[in-house]
Amino acid sequence: MVLNYIWLIFFFVAFLVALVKLIFLGDTEVFQKIVANTFETSKTAFEISLGLTGVMTLWLGLMRIGEKGGAVQLLAKAVRPFFHRLFPQLPPDHPVIGSILMNFSANMLGLDNAATPLGLKAMREMQELNTSKETASDAQIMFLVLNTSGLTIIPINIMVYRAQMGAADPSDVFIPILLATFFSTLVGMVAVACYQKINLLNKVVLAYLGGLVVFVAALIFYLSTLPQAQISLISTVASNLILFAVIIGFLLLAWHRRINVYESFIEGAKEGFQIAVGIIPYLVAILVAVGVFRTSGAMDYLIEGLRWSMQAVGLNAEFVPAMPTAFMKPLSGSGARGMMLDAMKTYGADSFVGRLASIIQGSTETTFYVLAVYFGSVGIRNTRYALTCGLIADAAGIIAAIFMAYLFFYS
Repeated sequence: MVLNYIWLIFFFVAFLVALVKLIFLGDTEVFQKIVANTFETSKTAFEISLGLTGVMTLWLGLMRIGEKGGAVQLLAKAVRPFFHRLFPQLPPDHPVIGSILMNFSANMLGLDNAATPLGLKAMREMQELNTSKETASDAQIMFLVLNTSGLTIIPINIMVYRAQMGAADPSDVFIPILLATFFSTLVGMVAVACYQKINLLNKVVLAYLGGLVVFVAALIFYLSTLPQAQISLISTVASNLILFAVIIGFLLLAWHRRINVYESFIEGAKEGFQIAVGIIPYLVAILVAVGVFRTSGAMDYLIEGLRWSMQAVGLNAEFVPAMPTAFMKPLSGSGARGMMLDAMKTYGADSFVGRLASIIQGSTETTFYVLAVYFGSVGIRNTRYALTCGLIADAAGIIAAIFMAYLFFYS
C-alpha cells in the first residue's frame, strides 16, 4: 500500500513540475525527455535483472550445497542467541538464520554481487514461515531495514571512485563513512525494535553489539594507520579470500558428508533463476517512477528549496550542493553514484562537497530498490512500516554523514 502511494506521488509531482516548466518556462522538450526516460529506465531495469540472473543462479546453487553439507547450520549456531532475540519469530534452527548471516557478512565486506542473491534467498525462506503471504512479517521488516542501512566495513568502491577523480588521499573518507553507516544501522535497528517491542537492552544483545563495536573500532584504528594503496590491497584480498574460502568450506563439508555436490548446486541454481525473473516487473515499476521524478526537474527544485530554507534560518548551507546524492540515494543507487561523481567533478574530489557526497554515498543503501526487489521477489504488497523505518535509517545515515564531514573536513 505504501509503495502504491509513493509510486503515484512520483508520477503526479513529475507531471505537475513538467507542466509548470512547459507553461511558464517554455520548455517544450520536457515531456519528450520524460517519455524517453521511461523507455530507457525500463531497459535499465531489465538489464539489472538479467545481470542478477547469473549471479543469483551461482550463489543460490552454492548456498544449497552449504545447507546440505551442514556449513550454513554451523555458521548459524554462532549467532543464534543474538538472532533469536532480534528475529524472535524465526525458529532458532531454521536454515534462514544461516542465509541472513551470509547476507550480512557479504554486505559488510562490500560484496554486493554476493549479498543480493543471499538476501533474496533469506527473504524467500522467511516468506515460507509468513502466515500472511501478501503482508510483510516482523522478521522480514527487520531484515530489510538492516539491509537498507547498508553497514559496510570497507567501502572500497567509493575509495576507487575518489582515486579516479584525482583525490590526494582517496581513503580519507573511510572513517567518516564507517561511522555514518554504523549510526544508520543502529538507528534502523532501534526503529524496528520500537515497532516490534524488542528489548535491545538484553544482556545477550548488548554483548553481541558491544563485540561488534569493539571490532569496528579496532579495525578503524588499524586501517587508519595505513596508506590508501595498502588499505585497498588488504580489503580487496581479504574480502575475496574470505568469500572463496567460504565456497571451499561448503564444498569440503558437502564432500565429507557424501553429498552429491553437482545435483545440489543445480537444485539451488534453478531457484535462483526463478527469483531473478520474478523481480523484473517490480524493478521496472520503481526505477521508471524514480527516473520520471528526476527527469522532470522535481529533484532540482527540492535542492533549491532546501538551500533557501537553510539560509533563511541562518544555518550554514555549504552542505547543500552534496544533497542531490542524499536525495537520490534512497531512490537509485546508480543515480546517487552519478550525483557523487558530478559533485567531485564540479567542486573537486578533495573539496568539502566532494568528500561529503562520498560519505553520503557510503552511509546507507538504496531503500526503494531494496524494498522493490526483496519484497517483490516474494509477492509482498503490504510493506507495513518497513519503508518508514528504512527512511529513518537513511535519514540517520545522511545526518551522520553531514556531521562527520563538518567534523573531519570543514574549516
